[in-house]
Amino acid sequence: MIVPGGGDFADAVRQYQHEWQFDDLAAHNMCLLAMAQYAILMQGVVPELVLASNEDRIRRALRDGRVAVWVPTDLMRATPDSMTNWDTTSDSLAAWLSTLLNAERLMIVKSCDVDADAPLETLAAKGIVDRRFPAYVRDANYIVEIFSKADAAVMRDRLLNVAV
Repeated sequence: MIVPGGGDFADAVRQYQHEWQFDDLAAHNMCLLAMAQYAILMQGVVPELVLASNEDRIRRALRDGRVAVWVPTDLMRATPDSMTNWDTTSDSLAAWLSTLLNAERLMIVKSCDVDADAPLETLAAKGIVDRRFPAYVRDANYIVEIFSKADAAVMRDRLLNVAV
C-alpha cells in the first residue's frame, strides 16, 4: 500500500493559499487532490499499481496480491474539522490509514535527510513530519519508520526481510 504525498503539487497549494488567502478547508481539499495527482502519476509510471480511493478497493487490491496506491479524495470535506489544517498532512493521513487497515508497518519516505534515531517529536518540530503525526502513531500497533528517499536500499532490505 502506497500513500503518496502531495509533493510539488501541495507546495503549490501552500503558495496559492498565501497569495489568494483562501481558508484551510480549501487548502486541505486541494492537497488531497495533490496527493491524488501523485497517485495517478505513479500509476502512469508503473501501470501495475492499482488506484484505490477507499478501504474496500484497497483491501481488494491487497487480497489480489497487487500494490494499491491510495487516492484520498473520499476524505474531501465540506466543513472544517481536525484534519483540515497544515498540522495534518499525508504523514498523518498515512498513519490514519495504517490504523484503519491494521497494517504491520508504516514507512514514511521523505525527500530530505532524516536522522533515523531522532524522536518523532523532534522530527515534527523540524518540519520533517507533520505536527500531528507523533500523536497519530503514539499507540500504533505497527512499526513506524521514517526514511530519506536516499535510503532506498535500507527500505528495500527491510521490506524483503520482514518475517511473515
